[in-house]
Amino acid sequence: MNDIEDKISFLKEKAKEMRFHILSMIYKAQSGHPGGSLSATDIVTALYFDVLNIRPDAPDWPDRDRFVLSKGHACPVWYAALALRGYFPLHVLDTLRQLESPLQGHPVQKKCPGIDATTGSLGIGFPQAVGMAIEGKLIDKKDYSVFCVLGDGELQEGSVWEACNAAHKYGLDNLVAIVDKNGLQNDGFTRDVMPMEPIEEKFRAFGWHVMEIDGHKMEEILPALYEARAYRGKPVCIIARTVKGRGVSFMENIRGWHGKPPSTEEYQQAIQEIKEGLK
Repeated sequence: MNDIEDKISFLKEKAKEMRFHILSMIYKAQSGHPGGSLSATDIVTALYFDVLNIRPDAPDWPDRDRFVLSKGHACPVWYAALALRGYFPLHVLDTLRQLESPLQGHPVQKKCPGIDATTGSLGIGFPQAVGMAIEGKLIDKKDYSVFCVLGDGELQEGSVWEACNAAHKYGLDNLVAIVDKNGLQNDGFTRDVMPMEPIEEKFRAFGWHVMEIDGHKMEEILPALYEARAYRGKPVCIIARTVKGRGVSFMENIRGWHGKPPSTEEYQQAIQEIKEGLK
């Protein structure tokens, strides 16, 4: 194997571990959002275990890359990444959604190390990411990049497009938006609730450089993230085609798994499928 094959193999195994922790914490809490967490798992894994320039022992290091999960309800994927990178002990994952836990139902910046932005209400995280990119590029003149994951249902929020326009105006080539395009939201298929296609052309019309990838193929995710970081002159949007509930057969592409926990039998089946790996 060469270095890149070794790296991709490592990331695929780490994504499997991430999925295990996502489902375990939601099962133990009997509350949470498995569908959107699992659709974003491979992207977040690539970011936290290879791409982001971060120091888990110094979460507030000023020169770190920033990450914003604008679809905050999918925070179990973020918490799993932070725990596995050493921001806090793994056993803390068992406190998801408990009173006084740092792991609330939506990420809270002041409660949890490694959380760069409090998110939850859709359409709010992305403008924060734009603000961070403005601060880094135009005010502090630092070299860090800002990565932001949005849901495709979230694109229905007008604030997303206001922020999108601002990112172009200020030439934020230190900003990478990644759209987790799984086609589902809480109320149904995005195409039925409020169709936003063609998403790629919309971002291009706002002056962004756009790429499109399979959001579950590490062989496509990793090069796209590195290309996006290096791109200069425009902000970059990666449209990642994903499957809601990816990795668990009975959750995949099913609206009902947007925000409900598995039963004991469902959890056991899900863990077994994750151990066997993506098909």
